[in-house]
Amino acid sequence: MQTIILAGGRGSRLDPYTRILPKPLFPIGDKPIAEILVRQLQLAGVHEIIMCLGYLAEFIKMYFQDGRYFNLTIRYSVETEPLGTAGPLRMVKDLDENFLVVNGDELTTLDFRTLYEHHIAMKADMTVAVHKKAVYSSFGVLEIKEGQVTDYREKPTLNYWASMGIYVINKRILPLIPENKRFDMPDLVQQLLSEQARIVSYESEDLWFDIGTMGDLEKAKEEFKQLNLL
Repeated sequence: MQTIILAGGRGSRLDPYTRILPKPLFPIGDKPIAEILVRQLQLAGVHEIIMCLGYLAEFIKMYFQDGRYFNLTIRYSVETEPLGTAGPLRMVKDLDENFLVVNGDELTTLDFRTLYEHHIAMKADMTVAVHKKAVYSSFGVLEIKEGQVTDYREKPTLNYWASMGIYVINKRILPLIPENKRFDMPDLVQQLLSEQARIVSYESEDLWFDIGTMGDLEKAKEEFKQLNLL
């Protein structure tokens, strides 16, 4: 398997800490977030990782080098201007027919091999790993039609599927991504929907953290420590 790790973002929600260290190198226990991810991918059977970099790229390149220390190959694609979460994919050369895409600032216990095999079995253009989330309302919620109350629910729980920022993509869809222009994954999904492409989901109940704040970081440390994953 081949994987693209998106690690070019500024990490503005963690400012000022990210002024001196890129978010993928923030430590969880004695390892950076991205190293935990790289080791998980290697165990899942990934043979090559392409890191799409931008902000503080040299720090990440210096840490991971060519990947031999992790028993796989790592190469780099560096953007000079921010290209979003899908734009960098268009820059990457020599991609396999199907490949994983993972954000470099998240932690999960997702089985990457099973996700990949699901994508292949479904013959999908894109597979999106999704996680069920709940929003708890502190208010009564009404449904109103033409000025009339048609339903009332007291402090309901609203469930929805959240994208985990983990995908498997068939390279035939890459021409839909504009060159040298900011383009995010939601833009790509919308484009695929308009093209009636085959987008499938992979529903996960695994542990998953998108590290956006210091609170997220501390919670991830605690849960991964409790599960002896560090």
